[in-house]
Amino acid sequence: MKIAILGAGGRLGAALLREYSDKFDVAGFNHTQLDLSDLRSVREKLRNTSFDVLINAGGFTKVDLCETQPDLAFLINAEAPRVLAEICDEKNARLIHFSTDYVFDGEKREPYTEEDEAKPISIYGESKLAGENNVLAAQGQNLVVRVSWVFGPDRPSFIDAMVQQARENDAVDAVADKFSTPTYTLDIAAMLPQFFDGNVSGGILHFANAGKCSWQEYAQWAVDCCHDAGFPLKAKTIGAQKLQDMANWIARRPVYSVLSTAKYTSSTGISPRTWRDAVSDYITRFHSKK
Repeated sequence: MKIAILGAGGRLGAALLREYSDKFDVAGFNHTQLDLSDLRSVREKLRNTSFDVLINAGGFTKVDLCETQPDLAFLINAEAPRVLAEICDEKNARLIHFSTDYVFDGEKREPYTEEDEAKPISIYGESKLAGENNVLAAQGQNLVVRVSWVFGPDRPSFIDAMVQQARENDAVDAVADKFSTPTYTLDIAAMLPQFFDGNVSGGILHFANAGKCSWQEYAQWAVDCCHDAGFPLKAKTIGAQKLQDMANWIARRPVYSVLSTAKYTSSTGISPRTWRDAVSDYITRFHSKK
């Protein structure tokens, strides 16, 4: 099977490229090799590339920057996916497009299902929702996979920043009143191939590690794992910040954006491991090398 991966220089795309390189015939495109804001180049390069499955792990993901550059956000996050869907239709290939928990407004206080109405409260969320709609409006069995708080070894994320701060400082704080679920790139890579078959139904699918947490709880667990593993950190406790005190943020963030993975579990018979297990695995496997 031939797989093409867009965003191969990013946190998720790089993990997919590495994990699939010895299992499939894989072509990876990073931002330099394929700029999603250049639709003409996207059409030209992908029409000249042979693939059965196109995975779009690219996007304009800087939430605050999307607020000040909305045209670019919609070009990359909405228009580019429409073009990708057109190309996949021409090639009779499946498009797997990654989206985000930020398509929800955060007003719900229980996990969001795939059937819940998306009501984004930021330009980033609006552009990602538009991209979802463009992918699903196309012919074929395209799949939109929503993930949240993605972390992994290929590019630093929130968890790495927290561990680094704890190495350097005695006092470290994180937001305690915003909730979602971390999602480990290696777990995404492990679960995704079962959806490569075009006969498997498309639509929207939520995937995240099991459970929920605040950023403070997430950071505290990471620090605890580091201490248990014997990694030297100055800080032992993560203090609490409030979302309203994050004055330098421009975009609104959903306060609660936990994704329900019940559909994934019922369709595959597999339950994602807990976010605590995933973070512990990541810390012990990768932070020992840093």
